[in-house]
Amino acid sequence: MPTVTSAFVQAMTRTVGLTVKPDGTVLSDDRTVFRLSILSEGRLEDRLFFDLIDWIEARHCDRVALVSTYAGMIGMDDLGVLGLAMKTAPTLRTSLVRLERYFRLLTDTAAYRLEEDGPQARIVLNACTGDHRALSLRNECALAALVRNMNAFVDGALALDHVTFRHAHRCDPARYAEVFGCPVSFSAGQDAIVLSKGALDLPNRLGDAAVSHFLTRQLDIEIESFRPATSLRDVLSRRLSNALSTGVPQAAPLARDMGMSERTFFRRLAEEGTTFRDVVRDVQIRLARELLERDDCSIAEVAFLTGFAEQSSFGRAFKRKVGQAPAQYREARRRPLPAPMAGAVQRLAVPADTAPLNAV
Repeated sequence: MPTVTSAFVQAMTRTVGLTVKPDGTVLSDDRTVFRLSILSEGRLEDRLFFDLIDWIEARHCDRVALVSTYAGMIGMDDLGVLGLAMKTAPTLRTSLVRLERYFRLLTDTAAYRLEEDGPQARIVLNACTGDHRALSLRNECALAALVRNMNAFVDGALALDHVTFRHAHRCDPARYAEVFGCPVSFSAGQDAIVLSKGALDLPNRLGDAAVSHFLTRQLDIEIESFRPATSLRDVLSRRLSNALSTGVPQAAPLARDMGMSERTFFRRLAEEGTTFRDVVRDVQIRLARELLERDDCSIAEVAFLTGFAEQSSFGRAFKRKVGQAPAQYREARRRPLPAPMAGAVQRLAVPADTAPLNAV
């Protein structure tokens, strides 16, 4: 399925005074500056969206201003039925539960998770795509927009404790504090908004249980009719690829992030002839192969980055699956190619200065 809704594209381009035409042409003062391949229902592939963010950032020196302006450009009404269901939910907690469950109707590049198992509550933003340098700005914009909108629909003063980002800061954190209304720290373990658990009980200005229930039923119908172009195994594999460095995730929160019950999650995997454990192990071994072939991580680091608690258990699992120990696998790929093969690789090399196709 196409991955990014047009609401995010429109908000990002409006932030810097650009216009997107229906055919995906991005204009600045009637001059074409970028081209997007628009897919069905105004959506586009995540990689193009991230390329656009990267292109915009490269041409605007004030990153914090971009984040602040974007936050004011996208409102709950831009999110369609989900935005209305969040505004009319009785409390902030129920709004966030809807965001957590139904956000994948808008994009599968990210997922929200509400955590209440610690002394404070956390609204965590998890990336569900491969790495891209635009992700850090995307995450800053996403959390800033969520904070701005929560303050707009919550009835009462919403005091946040702090906000954290996984990436290193690019600008003065004090300026981010002005945007978010609370301290902001970087190089943290999560992209998250941290607040008191009591704040989750704040009522919403337009809270109406009956209206919210009706809208939630509409979202349920849309979720049930939603069938991604790829299998659940493929979608799960992509999510796991970005999560293993912090350990193997539990099935229950993954199922919740993907908008289904744990029971449905296991049933659908069984229908595809696999299990959660099999998918996890396949992703671990695939990532391990890639890291071992790059030769810039120790074997202990490869074990950690692929979610193994111990190097010994990683070694056993890798050898059982691949037929070689990690060190043997790495050594085998260090051997030089035969002369004819090396020549073929050289002929196929792409020039380093090849320009991107979508930037004008």
